[in-house]
Amino acid sequence: MELTEAEQRRQVEEQVEMLLSGQGSEVSGCDVGLEQSKPATLRKNVTYIVCGVIFNDKEEVLMVQEAKQDCYKQWYLPAGRVEVGENLEEALRREVKEEAGFDCEPITLLLIQEQGPQWIRFIFLAKITGGSLKGPSAADQESLQASWWDRQSALPLRGRDILRLIDCGLKYRQDPWHPVTLPVDLSCRHVVQRLVLVFTNAEQQVWVLLIKAPTLHLPIAAAVKTHAVTWAANMVVQEAMPSAYYDQDVNTLGIFSLQHNGRQHGKTDGVCLNTLVALVPDHVQRNEDGETVEWMGTGQPPSIENPRYIWHQVQKRTLREKLLEKTKNTSIVPIHSLY
Repeated sequence: MELTEAEQRRQVEEQVEMLLSGQGSEVSGCDVGLEQSKPATLRKNVTYIVCGVIFNDKEEVLMVQEAKQDCYKQWYLPAGRVEVGENLEEALRREVKEEAGFDCEPITLLLIQEQGPQWIRFIFLAKITGGSLKGPSAADQESLQASWWDRQSALPLRGRDILRLIDCGLKYRQDPWHPVTLPVDLSCRHVVQRLVLVFTNAEQQVWVLLIKAPTLHLPIAAAVKTHAVTWAANMVVQEAMPSAYYDQDVNTLGIFSLQHNGRQHGKTDGVCLNTLVALVPDHVQRNEDGETVEWMGTGQPPSIENPRYIWHQVQKRTLREKLLEKTKNTSIVPIHSLY
């Protein structure tokens, strides 16, 4: 039996609440960009890196000394590529064991960095659960040794990019600004984003952009290798409301949850990022002569021009409040483009 539109809208709100709680939802199709995307295949067209930020009781951070020739004897966080058949948490445990000698458990995703779908780094805050610190006598091709770093002593670093990651981990330990977020074991063929794309106004109203067919649902857009992963949101806005696109800022605020399985090479190597995106009117607008004109807001979302799409005004008060809180405080896992 087909659901009525009211029932479909209620279902969408329930799905958004589920994503907000860190859960996932099956990816049954892709609405935008699929023709420009190939199935994700590790070692062929995607590289996933896992990185562990691990502290001891003194707030010293676990570091490993590199064995690779191009960065020999330099220090870095335990990190490495996800291997075929692994999920992200398994890859993290393996890398920390091989490079630092410890068993570990991930606590939460801290941050995702990306250079398009072909290179994505997943940074985890993790804790030691066993094993022992790898010393120089255990040096091998994975690392020369591991050590706890007080962040003050001189240490030749392989890259200063890790200082930001360490700082991010310290801040989360002291004041967690987003819920614990770990990968959800759901398979996906491509690198895609499921967009919770919202428009809010001064009256605390919230709209979410939906696609109409086959039933009302959140847009799913494939990442394309010529752009940042987060460009998918721009593709959706361009398709839904082309006239308004240049008058809006498309702000990807972060992810509620991340879906990955990785068990079947070339079939489940994709990831689905359940992403919060805010559509914000650009308050500096120009007329046809390029002159700045005063922006007069209507408090309403931009008009939809593509019949595939529809705005849904969120009815459930608790969901509306949660979305408003998330858009104002960005209390979700950040995703940074390194393009």
